Amino acid sequence: MAFDSLSEKLQNVFKNLRGKGRLTEADVKAALKEVKLALLEADVSFKVVKQFIKAVEERAVGTDVLESLTPGQTVIKIVHEEMIRLMGTAEEIHLKPSNEITVIMMTGLQGAGKTTTAAKLAGKFKIKGRKVLLAACDVYRPAAIKQLQVNGEKQGVEVFSMGDQHKPVNIAKAAVEHAKSNGMSVVILDTAGRLHIDEDMMNELIEIKKNVDVTETILVVDSMTGQDAVNVATAFSEKVGIDGVILTKLDGDTRGGAALSIRAVTGKPILYVGMGEKLSDLEQFHPDRMASRILGMGDILTMIEKAQETIDEEKSKQMVQKLKKNQFDFEDYLESMNQMKKMGGISSLLSMMPGMGGSQMKQIEDAMDEKKMARIEAIILSMTKKERQNPDILNPSRKRRIAKGAGVDISEVNRLVKQFEQSRKMMKQLPGMMGGRRGKRGMFGKLPF
Repeated sequence: MAFDSLSEKLQNVFKNLRGKGRLTEADVKAALKEVKLALLEADVSFKVVKQFIKAVEERAVGTDVLESLTPGQTVIKIVHEEMIRLMGTAEEIHLKPSNEITVIMMTGLQGAGKTTTAAKLAGKFKIKGRKVLLAACDVYRPAAIKQLQVNGEKQGVEVFSMGDQHKPVNIAKAAVEHAKSNGMSVVILDTAGRLHIDEDMMNELIEIKKNVDVTETILVVDSMTGQDAVNVATAFSEKVGIDGVILTKLDGDTRGGAALSIRAVTGKPILYVGMGEKLSDLEQFHPDRMASRILGMGDILTMIEKAQETIDEEKSKQMVQKLKKNQFDFEDYLESMNQMKKMGGISSLLSMMPGMGGSQMKQIEDAMDEKKMARIEAIILSMTKKERQNPDILNPSRKRRIAKGAGVDISEVNRLVKQFEQSRKMMKQLPGMMGGRRGKRGMFGKLPF
């Protein structure tokens, strides 16, 4: 998951700081040396690391900090604040009023995820009530147009294409005219990328900007390329001019150097981050929340937002009532698994929990990996509806049939049934968590597990 390696190293440094009753200037400098090494290993720009450590040290070695009752916590607070300052503030893509045309030009190297990200953005704007048009301006990459059409269809967004025999600038102009004629307010131009930065690509983008009133130029970069992502952002910013950056594949980037460097190096904000392959896996970038995740403080706000976006509140209320009455069945269990998938899966949720370091996450992920979850799903789906709704009728012969249907050993079915019964008993004993007393709604009033 994102920042795993960096997060674990920083948490170890701060654990040592917290363990000391009093701190000396030497203690702080030694800790900051470890922080510096961790940031450099995370592929954060050397210049950025140097400035960051200097800013923290200037604040952290003062008398107020060293003589405070909780000097370790105060140093961590300073690191948190400086990390937020480094990454800037949360910013959105600027959209004109709905009676005007907003043109967003997507740029970036080939393989960064530009086409998929264009469709993800289109889906977000559609949810906001905008009528969006995706324009296929990549006439070089085989299947680029088809990929955009497939993703556009999944999002329920129209795709404008003139094939691969026209100049991208002419396609862009025609797409804007099409949008005007059909009452659309947002046009997203999916432009071509290359394997490396070259003059032809840059000139093509400059030509589009000269001929089309581009509102926002967005650069899409692969966060896993680390320092190279920062170099790409710098080049595009200087040659074409960009208004913001979208980082893709952040869910697979254990280092996170690009996220911590881009704003400081280019002066351009990170607008969104890609946290998965699904078209819904695009999150607005919140520097304060990201800093909290990196330092092991969790990101409960994003978790709540994901829950609100994906969870059916009525179903959630029904599930709470079933839990209270000990009527929770395997159909509810299956529904809760599906809700967790919609929220990004167990890894995504764990990364937002406070104090969840890399090693702890790995232990839980190993216990609840995707393959095991898929086997559990297969077992439940091999039950009849009657069996799912009445787990108490699962006798040995039924379990043998279910195991055969799911393609697993009967021991796995027995284990699942036993765990399910234990979970049901535990839920029955936790009425306070399920929002019972004084009419307050507990955590199970929102979440399905």
